[in-house]
Amino acid sequence: MDIKSLIGLSFVCAMGAISPGPSLVVVLRNTIAGGRRQGVMTGVGHGLGITVYSFIAVMGLSSLLLANKQIFNLLQWSGALVLIWLAFDMISFNTSDLSEKYEDSGRRGFIEGFMISFLNPKILVFMVAVFSQFISPDIDNPSRFIMAIMAGIIDAAWYVLVAIALAGTPIINTLRANAGTIDRSIGVVLLFIAILLIIKTLG
Repeated sequence: MDIKSLIGLSFVCAMGAISPGPSLVVVLRNTIAGGRRQGVMTGVGHGLGITVYSFIAVMGLSSLLLANKQIFNLLQWSGALVLIWLAFDMISFNTSDLSEKYEDSGRRGFIEGFMISFLNPKILVFMVAVFSQFISPDIDNPSRFIMAIMAGIIDAAWYVLVAIALAGTPIINTLRANAGTIDRSIGVVLLFIAILLIIKTLG
């Protein structure tokens, strides 16, 4: 695979990563509530989910998943349920339990980050659309692996950067002081996104 294609793929993946959505919301929330470690591990978990879908896309297995409507719908419903779970967890958040609730913040962040990406099959659709522009039929497997890993690294790097940047500014203390209000607000937003996803799935 030539350098020009790698640069083009990197740019498209970066644009996809920085686009706002529920993933960014969860990374921001976890950084505010659980600190830098939880925010960073949320980004790492999200990047792993992206890497899994990238491997599926570059190896040509995506057609099997996308053609199976039951699997696709199962992933969509699972993603909606995760968003609902996160939403109610945030809405019921109690700032007095902050340190106790996030004692193992790294593991919690990693799991939430992975689930928010892996249980969103539309990411697979996006990956298929992206990689189809850069993969030729004669490309070798090592090149495919490099592309998939690169997509995951770019995604994780963006969210890790967001978490580090937010945690390293004085504003984090102000945000943490208002963690309850922020959590409930973000919870409402995620619940709204989940409802829209359910409506679209049923439609």
